[in-house]
Formats: sequence, structure tokens, C-alpha cells
Amino acid sequence: MDNLFQQKRKSYIEIGQIYFWTATINNWQKLLQKAEFKEVILNSFEYLNRLKKIDVFAFVIMPNHIHTIWRINELNGKETAQGSFLKYTAHEFKKLLNRNELMNYYTMQ
Repeated sequence: MDNLFQQKRKSYIEIGQIYFWTATINNWQKLLQKAEFKEVILNSFEYLNRLKKIDVFAFVIMPNHIHTIWRINELNGKETAQGSFLKYTAHEFKKLLNRNELMNYYTMQ
């Protein structure tokens, strides 16, 4: 018998339904302790909400993951709203991490 825990779970989100959704930082790193990373999450929620792609009813930002209760209202172009959220936040996090690494490199000792 195959190990059930190694199978990938298939999931999808139906437009117009309310979901409890969780997203985690790779390797459970505690990136979300810093305010600048939290702002990226808030900006993404605000942007998608302004476009009427999502309605956020509640969320909590933990040090290494977020929980959200939201409704996905429509696709964002060809992407799902949650896909757009994850893509945007990943790109912005990468920019912040690269900027911080460069700043550390140029800091005088």
C-alpha cells in the first residue's frame, strides 16, 4: 500500500465561496516578524480588494504564516486571486531580502 502522506492533495477554490486559507513561509522562516513584510501582505489584500477580486473578512499574520478568511469573487486575469496574492508577495519579499542583504554588505564597521 502506498504511503498516503506522500500523495499530493488536490484542492481548488470556487468563485463566490468563503474560505479559511493559510499560507506559510518557506521552511517556516520568521520573515513576517518585521513590519515591512507585513505591509506587503496588507498592500496585496488592499489591492485585490480594491479591484473587487476578494473580500477579506478576517486575517492574522503570524511570524511565519498567515491565516485568512476571505471570499474569492473573480479571477485576476487568468490567475486566481490567491495565486496573484502569492506571486506578488513573493516578488516583494525577494526585493526586500535582496535590499537588506545589500544594505548589510555596504554597512561600515
